[in-house]
Amino acid sequence: VRHESSGLPIIHHSRYVCELPANHRFPMSKFPRVLHFLLKDQVVTDKQVWVPEIASKDLLSSVHTEDYLNNFINGKIDEREQRRTGFPWGTVLAAEVALQRGLACSTAGGTHHAFPSYGSGFCLLNDLAVAAKYVLNTSSTKRKILIVDLDVHQGDGTAFIFKEEPSVFTFSVHCGKNFPLRKQQSDLDISVEDGVEDQEYLSTKEHLPWLLETFRPDLVLYDAGVDPHWDDELGRLRLTDQLYQRDLYMMKTVVSKGVPIATVIGGGYSRDIDKLALRHSIVHR
Repeated sequence: VRHESSGLPIIHHSRYVCELPANHRFPMSKFPRVLHFLLKDQVVTDKQVWVPEIASKDLLSSVHTEDYLNNFINGKIDEREQRRTGFPWGTVLAAEVALQRGLACSTAGGTHHAFPSYGSGFCLLNDLAVAAKYVLNTSSTKRKILIVDLDVHQGDGTAFIFKEEPSVFTFSVHCGKNFPLRKQQSDLDISVEDGVEDQEYLSTKEHLPWLLETFRPDLVLYDAGVDPHWDDELGRLRLTDQLYQRDLYMMKTVVSKGVPIATVIGGGYSRDIDKLALRHSIVHR
């Protein structure tokens, strides 16, 4: 707990990254660069950085199957499974800090394609689902969690995991013709067409006040993916840096209702890592 700073808590660990093969499509090196630019531009100071612990197997087993975790932890995922995934952990801490302080932002996270028994689409473990389960399982009172997923790809793993869970509401706005090919059913899905621009996309925000009013969550987990941006390699939408307005609206609306919110950076794909990291830092700014 960082008692010495009352500023925005930023969740980061230097080991968010590991060595990937040359020219791998997943830009993992963006995670430390997000923090680099936040510090360089004096958006935050290092006293605002909270460091998570490594996730225990017990914690992960609230979402993932024992077989999958054993294979994952022991490096026994076979080649077919590795191809499906496309290849530490701060979202639980972000959720904890948000409940304590009202708002917390991670410099990583949003691995929403991971299912209980397998990984998919660059996602090995579903951090949003584990964080939600952790909050539900450790609360003395019954809590409700709203997961708002604005990554350009549907949060299919998260939707599947919570399809029978009334305490978690999954809301996804995504490009209908993008990955994953086979969509799951979230509690609320908004599918947008290829090439959608700022104004039409931002009109989907009208659902948020209604959800806060009717579902009345005790915590919001927000996946602020930047892959709807026009310059994204995998996005297929035409949004600009008006992503700033999207994120600002999300946080202001939730915080104004007195609901804690924890944010993760979600998807974003570019060969220019610095440009991508700056785009991911919009939500923190």
